[in-house]
Amino acid sequence: MTTTKTARELAETYFAAWEAGDFEALRGVLAEDVAFVGALGTASGVEEALTGLKGLGRVLEKIDVKVRVVEGDEVVTWFDLCTSVAPPAPTANWMHVEEGKVTRIRVTFDPRGLLAGFERRH
Repeated sequence: MTTTKTARELAETYFAAWEAGDFEALRGVLAEDVAFVGALGTASGVEEALTGLKGLGRVLEKIDVKVRVVEGDEVVTWFDLCTSVAPPAPTANWMHVEEGKVTRIRVTFDPRGLLAGFERRH
């Protein structure tokens, strides 16, 4: 019997997999045509989304979730994005789920600390 994960379970899996660097598990929760829009760029489709997540994953140290709110197929996660190159960035992530997969993601945070941190590394 196949069970479909709830929107909350998908969000929990997404963040746990990203934090752990488990990109196969991450791929498993994303729809093939997932659309991502964030402070550092956009991605169309699962391959572009994974490329972006892997890029930020290189400096990701921790995702410190403060609260997760679920309403039907919509999930908002408020967290501190902790990286090796910048102070923690308070971040809001909205996800939309359809047929057991994340289809849309919107992320907002102040990217100035991360951008400065990336500059210092180069």
